[in-house]
Amino acid sequence: MAEGRYLTRRPIEPEALLAAVNHPGLGGTVLFLGTVRCGPDDGPVTAIEYTAYEEMVAAEFDRILGEARQRWPGGRVAACHRLGTVPAGEASIAIAAAMPHRADAFAACRYVIEEVKRRLPVWKQEVMDDGTRRWREAQAGAEPAEEAEEAGGAGGPR
Repeated sequence: MAEGRYLTRRPIEPEALLAAVNHPGLGGTVLFLGTVRCGPDDGPVTAIEYTAYEEMVAAEFDRILGEARQRWPGGRVAACHRLGTVPAGEASIAIAAAMPHRADAFAACRYVIEEVKRRLPVWKQEVMDDGTRRWREAQAGAEPAEEAEEAGGAGGPR
């Protein structure tokens, strides 16, 4: 989290997020890392180039994390999104949530990632192994946090 409150162009340091949410009164901590993948459904992706409307990202992250803190008072949440070229296998986003109990930590973390996927002005362009590029649309699987909770919360079916 060295460059800004929520954005970095360097590899994400999960330890910094964990330190930001650490507190002796919070017994459940969840760390989510979203990594660039090169799977059978994705094609030969070697990296993703992330760009963003940076001023709006900060304001929207403030809102999303504020909402999480209101829903789960007494807990702590932190997040970091990477911009620039992120190679396959490296994290593009990290979210940490610490709550008095583990169920709330999972739920808060899930809430934040679902809202980030829906609301953050971040765009991604896949870099293929032959050097070609293609824009990637927003995740169709990103569901509003309320629907995620109704579907079973952090551990329920998708």
